[in-house]
Amino acid sequence: MRAWAVVENAAPLQEIELPTPEPAGTEVLLEVTHCGVCHSDLHIWEGRYDLGGGRVMLLKDRGVTLPLAMGHEIVGRVVKLGPAAQGVAVGAQRIVYPWVGCGTCAACRSEQDNMCQTPRSIGVFQHGGYATHVLAPHPRHLIDPGTLDPALAATYACSGITVYSAVQKVLPLPPDEPVVLVGAGGLGLQAIAVLRALGHRNIVSVDISAEKRDAALKAGAAQAVDGSGEGVAARIVAACGGPAGAIIDLVNGTASARAAFDALRKGGKLVQVGLFGGELSLPLPVMAMRALTIQGSYVGTPGDVRALVALAGEGRLPPLPIEQVPMREADAALTRLREGRVTGRLVLRGEAA
Repeated sequence: MRAWAVVENAAPLQEIELPTPEPAGTEVLLEVTHCGVCHSDLHIWEGRYDLGGGRVMLLKDRGVTLPLAMGHEIVGRVVKLGPAAQGVAVGAQRIVYPWVGCGTCAACRSEQDNMCQTPRSIGVFQHGGYATHVLAPHPRHLIDPGTLDPALAATYACSGITVYSAVQKVLPLPPDEPVVLVGAGGLGLQAIAVLRALGHRNIVSVDISAEKRDAALKAGAAQAVDGSGEGVAARIVAACGGPAGAIIDLVNGTASARAAFDALRKGGKLVQVGLFGGELSLPLPVMAMRALTIQGSYVGTPGDVRALVALAGEGRLPPLPIEQVPMREADAALTRLREGRVTGRLVLRGEAA
């Protein structure tokens, strides 16, 4: 198979040949038709996460090896089944749930694969969708997109379930109580769509880009706040009519996390999603006295993908702006994302599409 792979961190992707996997046991081989270009791919490409204070987490220390075909927002067409694979037929088009684990622990058995202690995520620890083919470990990791646009459906495997899972951590709330979304890129727009699909009306979007703030308003945000410079927390509080009870930080860098924390009301919750990097110093007595909650949220479950597909199939989830580009332009697409020149989502289109 052909892959557009990270051969050296922070260097251009290279088109390489890799052995086409032969499915064994319950495995399913798919030909990739669509694959989203996700901000997480930039961290994998760089090979590191910023932990703040001059500290970094190297992905090689987590078991990530090169060369690697990234890509975890995948839709493909089934081309071959392992001898024990059941419930899916050759020729079927499916969303591939990528956050797979060992397959045998309690988390995996209860469909909390993303909480497995020994992750084998597709596009991270094994080759993903920046390639002509991808291997899914089990048919239960394949979700029927129905009549949805496959390019859009691909994004549900990461950006979709990431925001859906984060939103579930702040709901239920009265529909007119503010929910603050920090970041109005692909994740932010998806979060607006999910909140509106679930009946929420008062959404406050925060971003440093005027263009992205405008996109958030067009997508259904009630207000948009300038996230640049000083005074961001005060502007969030003003937009909410008081300190906020629910903030989802889809950027999650030092500055955004500080502003979000400072904007919380008593009993408020900050859900941290993004991987921009940095650190947050917390005043510990204030955490207790104000009964604050800070919670991380990591992607989602196969059930979350099915829930999103159902919402979209019912017409309750408006589509994101999607731009499709040929798979061979993967490196250029990644560069555009790195430079912040993407509104909505970029999706690579395979030759099998």
